[in-house]
Amino acid sequence: MSENHAMAFTRGFTGKRRGDRATRGDRLPPGQYDSGEDWPTLTAEATPRLTPEDWSITVDGLVEEQRTWSWSEAHALPGSTYAGDIHCVTTWSKFDMTFTGVSVDTLLDAARPRPEAAYVMAHSSTGYTTNLPLEDLRGGRAWIVWEVGGTPLSVPHGGPVRLLVPHLYFWKSAKWVSRLELMDRDRPGFWEANGYHDRGDPWLEQRYQGDP
Repeated sequence: MSENHAMAFTRGFTGKRRGDRATRGDRLPPGQYDSGEDWPTLTAEATPRLTPEDWSITVDGLVEEQRTWSWSEAHALPGSTYAGDIHCVTTWSKFDMTFTGVSVDTLLDAARPRPEAAYVMAHSSTGYTTNLPLEDLRGGRAWIVWEVGGTPLSVPHGGPVRLLVPHLYFWKSAKWVSRLELMDRDRPGFWEANGYHDRGDPWLEQRYQGDP
């Protein structure tokens, strides 16, 4: 990240955490376990061979101006870092992660969502999709990230770039993200069409369709 760009730093949305004296138990959503040093790798699609030079991110759909950023153009945007926890629907949680990239707010502000835009479909270069309410990507709660723990994001974990929406179950943080499509109504993505919850809040245990 260029030193000429400001770096925003965001503490994680950690549910029921109560200040700096909170224990990991306070930070663990119901039905989850602490994975410790492990960061399990789970993928619904074949791992792509994607280099930074091949990658770009597009914001389109119900926007005033469709925008696309290449790897170098995305890195020229103001940087942002998330520090906090992540939670997978398969019941593991990993604490004290640090991801660096750019806030989704920055991309959305440039594309200017139209008033009727209320949902987003995140698309991966593999064809994977996942749907999210627009409000879950706003207010410093979502990122496009290319580093974890100060090192480049590995391909099995979504590198060179993945979506990060840490306050929702991790299937919403689409690996190899390439497009954010703004929509006026919700429609299911890959896992949602196969029975998973449309939103996926870990603290409400929104794992499957029909959960609260």
